[in-house]
Amino acid sequence: MIPLSVLDLSPITEGGTAAQALANTLDLARNADRLGYRRYWVAEHHNSPGIASAATSVVIAHIAAGTSTIRVGAGGIMLPNHAPLVIAEQFGTLAALHPGRIDLGLGRAPGTDMETARALRRNLNAGVDSFPQDVVELIGYFHAAEPSQRIRAVPGEGEDVQVWILGSSTYGAQLAARLGLPYAFASHFAPAEMEHAIHIYRSRFQPSARLEKPYVMLGLNVIAAPTDAEAELLFSTQQQALVSILTGRPWRLPPPVAGYRSQIEPTARAMLDQSLSCSIVGSPAIVRSGLDAFIRRTNADELMVTSQIFDHSARLRSFEILADAHRELSKAG
Repeated sequence: MIPLSVLDLSPITEGGTAAQALANTLDLARNADRLGYRRYWVAEHHNSPGIASAATSVVIAHIAAGTSTIRVGAGGIMLPNHAPLVIAEQFGTLAALHPGRIDLGLGRAPGTDMETARALRRNLNAGVDSFPQDVVELIGYFHAAEPSQRIRAVPGEGEDVQVWILGSSTYGAQLAARLGLPYAFASHFAPAEMEHAIHIYRSRFQPSARLEKPYVMLGLNVIAAPTDAEAELLFSTQQQALVSILTGRPWRLPPPVAGYRSQIEPTARAMLDQSLSCSIVGSPAIVRSGLDAFIRRTNADELMVTSQIFDHSARLRSFEILADAHRELSKAG
């Protein structure tokens, strides 16, 4: 059975605080570690009222220090916002502190609006267009330094940091294939090009010193509860959050609303159905069958699960139900 991993945005709920969100993130990470999840990633977003993981490397350090075996990383670092050397030093430091446990997923989107991106970078001239060169430069800092090398990442050089390319289109698939890196596709919110991107990546993959054969991880929304009705109610939180983003009004993670989908305009329903088509919502039996079907459909090497649930205890329970379903499928072969 393929591994399961966790993607967490450290959601700040309505009425909650960033401190509570980060405490919940560590608690969920510890539970994921105990339940056998492979890795735990947090994502870089800026100027987002409902996301507490903006200082991504700081949050990763907090999670890694509070867990024992689970891999911890970024899903991802939006590289156009940063100098490659700075990220090499940050993740080199994390790898020195937590050997063999640090992942670095790299994306080319800003993770925010253009005005905020300008505040982050000061200069937008060298951004998305230089992404491939920046990735190569960053990876180079993790190599053992040459005797004549004038710029070095310390910590960083020689550290075991697993580098991934992230994507929600075919661009990332092509780059990951060309560089021989593992590829994570954001099918949990942008599934339209998932099959095409997987095909491009696998068919064009060039082995590298970092990876011998293609490795695909897919994003998947899972909202699990004891009953289908409760899971559907919990899912309304994620639906509301996505509608607020798509309509340009992002806010803190809202509490669930009964019958939410039927209350919104047909256009918004269509956007939800398209964006969240890679979702499993329901009781343990639904989760088990949905997980099996998604794996068979995509032939993914790993799944990265996200669960935008308002109540923290319900989110913990959702990941526990998923872990149980995963074990049952593993036993069944």
